[in-house]
Amino acid sequence: MANAAKAHILGFPRIGAQRELKFAVESFWRGDSDLAALQQTGKTLRQRHWAIQADAGLDFVSVGDFAWYDQVLNTLALLGAVPTRFKFDPKKLTLADYFTLARGNPEHFAMEMTKWFDTNYHYLVPEFTADLRFDGGVDWLFEENAEAVALGHKTKVTLVGPLTLLYLGKIKSGEGDHKFDKLDLLPKVIAAYQNVLQRLQAAGVEWVQIDEPILALELAAVWRNAFVPTYEALSAAAPKLLLATYFDQVREHTALLHSLPVAGVHLDLVRGAGQLDDFLQDWPQGRVLSAGIVDGRNIWRADLDAALTALKPLQEKLGDKLWVSASCSLLHVPVDLAHENKLDEELKGWLSFATQKTQEITAIKRALNGERDAVAAQFEAAALSVAARNTSPRIHNPLVQKRLSEISKISAARSNVFADRIVKQQARFKLPAFPTTNIGSFPQTTDIRQARAQYKRGEIGHLDYLNRMRDEVRLVVQKQEEIGLDVFVHGEPERNDMVEYFGEQLWGYGFTANGWVQSYGSRCVKPPFIYGDVYRPEAMTVGWSEFAQSLTSKPMKGMLTGPVTMLQWSFVRDDQPRDTTALQIALALRDEVVDLEKAGIGMIQIDEPAFREGLPLKAADWPHYLDWAVKAFRISASGVQDDTQIHTHMCYSEFNDILPWIAAMDADVITIETSRSDMELLDGFGEFAYPNDIGPGVYDIHSPRVPRVEEMQRLLRKARGVIPDAQLWVNPDCGLKTRGWPETTLALENMVLAARSLRAEVAAGQKAIAAPA
Repeated sequence: MANAAKAHILGFPRIGAQRELKFAVESFWRGDSDLAALQQTGKTLRQRHWAIQADAGLDFVSVGDFAWYDQVLNTLALLGAVPTRFKFDPKKLTLADYFTLARGNPEHFAMEMTKWFDTNYHYLVPEFTADLRFDGGVDWLFEENAEAVALGHKTKVTLVGPLTLLYLGKIKSGEGDHKFDKLDLLPKVIAAYQNVLQRLQAAGVEWVQIDEPILALELAAVWRNAFVPTYEALSAAAPKLLLATYFDQVREHTALLHSLPVAGVHLDLVRGAGQLDDFLQDWPQGRVLSAGIVDGRNIWRADLDAALTALKPLQEKLGDKLWVSASCSLLHVPVDLAHENKLDEELKGWLSFATQKTQEITAIKRALNGERDAVAAQFEAAALSVAARNTSPRIHNPLVQKRLSEISKISAARSNVFADRIVKQQARFKLPAFPTTNIGSFPQTTDIRQARAQYKRGEIGHLDYLNRMRDEVRLVVQKQEEIGLDVFVHGEPERNDMVEYFGEQLWGYGFTANGWVQSYGSRCVKPPFIYGDVYRPEAMTVGWSEFAQSLTSKPMKGMLTGPVTMLQWSFVRDDQPRDTTALQIALALRDEVVDLEKAGIGMIQIDEPAFREGLPLKAADWPHYLDWAVKAFRISASGVQDDTQIHTHMCYSEFNDILPWIAAMDADVITIETSRSDMELLDGFGEFAYPNDIGPGVYDIHSPRVPRVEEMQRLLRKARGVIPDAQLWVNPDCGLKTRGWPETTLALENMVLAARSLRAEVAAGQKAIAAPA
């Protein structure tokens, strides 16, 4: 058909519907399988995912979206820009070397890791030094493209854009290095990308998708001004370039994007639904517009009729220059709904995973191209699903609605300020200087996972399961006594995931059996989905905390996941504002906090690792989000007495620009990740004069590497330089669920020794000051 629209996606999940990549990578790490087995798994997954895309009717399959660990790390390996401190030859980089960059080894810390924009995916942060070269690296991308072509697929290669790569990196100059700006590296980066694009063109690649999600941010002029010369240089000798933007509207860059010498632009029409008219004004003739009309970050079934109505005028204007797509890469959703055999049929009918989204995209394309009759069944099923979800009595709960309408009667503040509360807490707990604690979880061993699976399958009864989990709690308490920690946790053996565990006990949450999504590396999560009003029918953690506290005289923290994280790490209903859903969760958690206090639990940790992640990409939108996010946390935490100590935890994000709001949360103690940044993240807390207690992480739990006592001592001394001694706690970066017991025990023993040596240093210093001259 002349002027026919095309269909494509920006990327497909790489982990496999059954997490095949995770298990293959971890087997390789353990030495249980060899390189050939790992590479075969990767090849099998790539070919399977290409077949899904081709069978759905997409006009291209995506190449370059596969990564063994992370797409940013893949890009660095491709360009030959791996951190120089590892002393690897980029052109000879092996998979073992690649994984060392991500995970570290006894000689080197792992690369820093942080959130990919406002998602729960973590990328490895590029490290820029004065001697960093961009002379080319591994050939994996070219090999994968050849692999797809050999199978008969028409490919579209995907790359992280050069300006996004530079923007997301950090300067890591060593002693003696001259000072430089990230954009000083741009000429070398452009040359490296030119080399890649020329090789792809020589291989017959027609289209290359270059992702520049930083365009969704409020960019400084120096970064905006870099786009035109960069893309003039890249497009001079390259395949056709599709510049992809996503995660928010980019209307402020309309003129810039119109001026770039690219063959197409992708727009996110889910997060940036109102930007289309701006771009259609003076749209360059002959340029492709890729319309991200299907939600790539949520799992609700698409309203095909609404999408068709929105795109029909576009096709009339653009003809075959209209491409239909998802809003962003499908990396952020599970692989295939077909594997959900136990999911409630009504709820299942409302959902769409990556495989189904490819089918939705092609159905829209075919309807646009005059084949509406051929896809009539898909459109009818989608319409019935949308109508059923809108009218289902399972969505709304009158009791929740009533309580929410009366939320103004609930105080969102503690009875007294921190300065008064901390006096009462110190009198109650009598902790030493620099108290030591763990963030929450302890290793989830094979026995724990096996018992949980047996219980879910009905192979063991509730009492047997309860006793096995209690045995694990006893073990954890005993270990903490032996290690010498000051504040204990129960280890969370009964919890499969910090969000799923609570969601399973709250009304309004649904769950999948295989809805896995990659969080980082081999770490996968199975987010629940919120389909209705949320409330707590009964206590969720009180019994576990009471039991654990009965085993020790040390303070035992009650452990909860906060309302913002419960929201962010779920697939959220899209039929009401997110802040409404957050407040519903906050009220449910408030009830749990009050019940924990009544049960005698004096320390309660309400984790909010997703607090920064939920921040809108544009600063103009921050105040609304921060106001309701802080309010949700405070409502969950404010129902307790002064001598009950509220903790929170945040990790793997930059916090300096939102410190006033973090302080406004008014947690008595906050613990944060700081080890991978060498305490750099703590500097802002010191400059801000953070008013409450703080525990900067002193070792990286995402690496198997066990830090030495001296390393943690050095980090603690740096922390003392910015945080008053009276406010300083000592803890790991995050929970220890993914680690093994031998490394966990040794690392925590070293941490306790570091804290004790610091106490001795301070005591000696105070004694010397007090001694008469």
